[in-house]
Amino acid sequence: MKLEGKKALITGGNSGIGFATARLFIREGAEVAITGRDQQTLDAAVETLGPKAVAYRADVTDSNARADLFSQIGQRFGSLDIVFANAGIGGATPVGSTDEAVFENIIRINLTSVFFTVQAALPLLNDGSSIIFNSSVIGSLGNPGRSAYAASKAGVRGMARAMAYELSPRNIRVNVVAPGAIKTPIWNRGSTPPEKADELTAQWAAAVPLSRLGEADEIAKAVLFLASDDSSYIQSVELFVDGGIVGSPIGATFRSA
Repeated sequence: MKLEGKKALITGGNSGIGFATARLFIREGAEVAITGRDQQTLDAAVETLGPKAVAYRADVTDSNARADLFSQIGQRFGSLDIVFANAGIGGATPVGSTDEAVFENIIRINLTSVFFTVQAALPLLNDGSSIIFNSSVIGSLGNPGRSAYAASKAGVRGMARAMAYELSPRNIRVNVVAPGAIKTPIWNRGSTPPEKADELTAQWAAAVPLSRLGEADEIAKAVLFLASDDSSYIQSVELFVDGGIVGSPIGATFRSA
């Protein structure tokens, strides 16, 4: 098993990509702490994940909540080997009609809290640990109406590179996974009405060279690679797991028969 004896923290591990990653980490031998803001989904996640998982209800944007979280993790685990900073939100911020508070909230959750989560985790991180940030293809693509989200995800990439330089003396690796359109619960939340979800799915699938949306388990496998010794000489990379939408942007609609 690739993570035998390892201890991992996954923020936003109660659903979607975070939950899929927690499940895979446990299968590979790790003990996993997950966080989330909804107690009901946390309880359901732990019930499914089993005894090698522990859940903490925590708001990673709150400094006091972060301090309490890592105090509890320290008491339970003693140290950490992996941090997957996965928690985040979407949201539309069209230029010309966006409230400043909406914009700032996306940046605060997706970027600022990621930095301070890692900073709070550092005293618990063993030398040779792995930190993985969850970014997005939107951090590289010019997706209209998503300025704050795009800025936050591009910021994660830049932040990872700076952190990698600072933490390399401890042999701590800092890398980024950048999903494309993935089928998770967040897909049907936010500004998109439920009745438009199928239409949006078809639009994204048409833009993806592999002609489909990805699965949360496919992202989890990429995170496992970055967390394990399989990627021991990989530092400060952004790994796109997107069906080719960034590297081959012409898309599925132009594939030859």
